[in-house]
Amino acid sequence: MKIDTSTPDAAPGYVFLAPKKNVRKSGLMIIDDRGRLVWYKPLDSKGVTDFRAQTYFGQPVLTWWRGRAVDGVGDGYYEIMDNAYNPIATVTAGNGLPGDVHEFLITKRNTALITIYQPRPWDISAVGGPKEGKIFDGVVQEVDIATGEVLFEWHSSDEIDPSESYTKPPSAAKGAKAAPMDYFHINSVEEEPDGNLLISARNTHGIYEIDRQSGKVLWRLGGKKSDFSMGPGTAFAWQHDARRQPDGTLTLFDNAADPKTAKYSRVLQLDVDTQTKQATLVRSYAHPKRLSAGSQGNAQFLPGGHVFVGWGAQPYFTEYAQDGTVLFAGQFGSGAGADSYRAYRFEWTGRPGGRPDAVVARNESGALTVAASWNGATEIRYWQVLAGRDANHLQLLKTVSKRGFETPIAVATDQRFVGVRALDGRESILGSSLVLAVPVEND
Repeated sequence: MKIDTSTPDAAPGYVFLAPKKNVRKSGLMIIDDRGRLVWYKPLDSKGVTDFRAQTYFGQPVLTWWRGRAVDGVGDGYYEIMDNAYNPIATVTAGNGLPGDVHEFLITKRNTALITIYQPRPWDISAVGGPKEGKIFDGVVQEVDIATGEVLFEWHSSDEIDPSESYTKPPSAAKGAKAAPMDYFHINSVEEEPDGNLLISARNTHGIYEIDRQSGKVLWRLGGKKSDFSMGPGTAFAWQHDARRQPDGTLTLFDNAADPKTAKYSRVLQLDVDTQTKQATLVRSYAHPKRLSAGSQGNAQFLPGGHVFVGWGAQPYFTEYAQDGTVLFAGQFGSGAGADSYRAYRFEWTGRPGGRPDAVVARNESGALTVAASWNGATEIRYWQVLAGRDANHLQLLKTVSKRGFETPIAVATDQRFVGVRALDGRESILGSSLVLAVPVEND
């Protein structure tokens, strides 16, 4: 983890990442503005995306997708964890369909909007594919998290034809054996204030407003059948993460890559006038290195006008002031190929159950060090070392400020046992470790 830029003007909170692909081990990661670990959950597979904080029944939670993904098509499930890092729900897609990697958004009704890629037989001979071919139908479900009931389901194939796609169809010669044409590639879903849905589809270069009641397309922004006149600087391609902002503007991550349609990727903020059908550029944000992200990516518009960007296939994250000034920036991974589907900044209070961890060791010269940590505990400000002749007679030996994920504390004592306890900023005790035997000093 490398922090390239850090300023006091950056927004409060922590950075949320889910590194995968070319990494030593995939996992869920929260770091602070110095690049230090706050919480980490290693996973036994590299299929993980969209790690973030959300709200469920009024309480802060962590959420993410896990499963298997091939060429951006996911088959998996969604996890919800409370702020004590206890699992509280596992969510699956309904109607026998696979839960996809791209979206797991908890609504104000404590339901979830998810994306699904459903293989379906389809005649795609009109676009050069086999007559007895297949497509990946882009599906949106709203699922009741508590019961698993499917409350709403929408299919792209009912409204949007493969002829709108910019992807090449499979060879007609392969016939029914050809892989499905990923003509739509749905990658974000958001509920509008009026209840309608805002959907992004990478492979049609389109953003769609969907009527919640009828499922009809109310308008298209971008793509081959755009209902809008696209003003200077508003064109986008292969995009992700379409969102409606509180001021009414529409934002998206314009990949413009794989294949390239522009020299670098950008975040766009657009004024989309549904009366005049005019799209106007409000502002855009690019990485100082002019990164080109061939896949993934997101833009989180924070209170106060800041914009936090995850660069998808590129292992970078950047926070901008509204005027484009870089306030915070970093990168992760030790080489090419590491990525995180999205990156976020959230304020988060973690209160893990159990006990803090402690290790006591002597070096070759006999000096004693106690190391203290507590994975995910965000309220620790001080560590205390206690020592005594047995586990029931410990006395305070030393107090130090917390320094990073694991705080090493040099101590000198002739007592046989030690332990640590964590204190918050008011010096209230948050938790105590197990009592450890002090290693005997070698002669």
